[in-house]
Amino acid sequence: MLKLKSTISALALVLGISAAPAAEFKIGSDVPLTGSLARVGEAMSEGVVVATDIFNRTNGTHTIKLTTIDNESAPAKAVAAIDKLADQGVVAFSGGYASNLIGPASEAAERLGKVYMTSGGISGELVNRGLKTFFRVNNSDGYARAMAGVIGDLGMTSAVILYSTKEATESGAKRIEETLKAQGVAVEMVPFDPAINDFKPLLHKIKVQGARDALMIIGYENDYIGVLRAAKVLKPEIKAVLGPWSLATPKMWDEFPDLMNTVFGSSTLSYPAEFRSAEEKEFADTYQRLYKKAPDYLSVFSYVQSKLLFEAVVRAHDKGSLDKGGIADELRAVDTDTLIGRVKFGAKGDNVEFTHRMGQHQNGKIVLVWPATVATGKAVFPGVPWK
Repeated sequence: MLKLKSTISALALVLGISAAPAAEFKIGSDVPLTGSLARVGEAMSEGVVVATDIFNRTNGTHTIKLTTIDNESAPAKAVAAIDKLADQGVVAFSGGYASNLIGPASEAAERLGKVYMTSGGISGELVNRGLKTFFRVNNSDGYARAMAGVIGDLGMTSAVILYSTKEATESGAKRIEETLKAQGVAVEMVPFDPAINDFKPLLHKIKVQGARDALMIIGYENDYIGVLRAAKVLKPEIKAVLGPWSLATPKMWDEFPDLMNTVFGSSTLSYPAEFRSAEEKEFADTYQRLYKKAPDYLSVFSYVQSKLLFEAVVRAHDKGSLDKGGIADELRAVDTDTLIGRVKFGAKGDNVEFTHRMGQHQNGKIVLVWPATVATGKAVFPGVPWK
């Protein structure tokens, strides 16, 4: 590819055509590398770095200079990071995790007139603030469609949704409830305080209320582990356990193998990865080279958001609109297939085509089981890790 572009550039000179000069674009990334969200923030940051590495090796003309600042899982420091990065001349931002951090950070970027791209927050409020420079590649609707898809395909007719009352998780749980009820599934909602440490009382309540097909946990990593540990003790009459983000990952199996087998979670790639495209292989190979481990679920999303952002920056530069709102204009024109499926941004900056994929832990592997078009194996059902 580099040789071909060099040949084209040489031909342009012979013909008297001016080739576009190479440019370096500064991109800023604010992510939680310390504090309560450090684990997920690290995964997000790794995906941005992988996208930068691949772009700089394959673009052939332009390059990306990435600067990352740790927001320490604190909203005020997320805003400060945006301001500091802007002072350093960044043209756009790729990063962020958790709606309470992304919200104020993206508003700071809006005031500066700079695009803020993320995949780390799914709260509906993020796209209902009237911002012109905010974009995200995923949302709660896509998670709801995926989880409801598995439940429908496996013929489940009843579910209990155990959810954290944090803004993003509560809104996600209610969206899943709406989707399930629309397809005729009986749903019970059980909220829990984000500060809870002992899930046994809630699991006891679920157990005494009788058998259900599905237990859906809408929370974060510590919540998943707490619920599954309590379920292993109390053994409620459930046929399947499902959750959204950061559940069907190699890291979760490595650290908690006794809690994960047959658990369903949203996933972008199988593990070990079964590649369906050259881009998937390039991503996984680069990730392995840089981090000596299998790709993380969140890293795939942050890779996609960054790749789309970098490409939009280049197109805006080449059209002379980089400092005239061109990056946002280029993103609004995007309609493309990616490692997370089709991406097309609506008027609010949301990916209106987002539908997640679902994987299942199966004896140390993660098998993609939904939708059928990307499945790498069949779902084990019924199946729970405590039986």
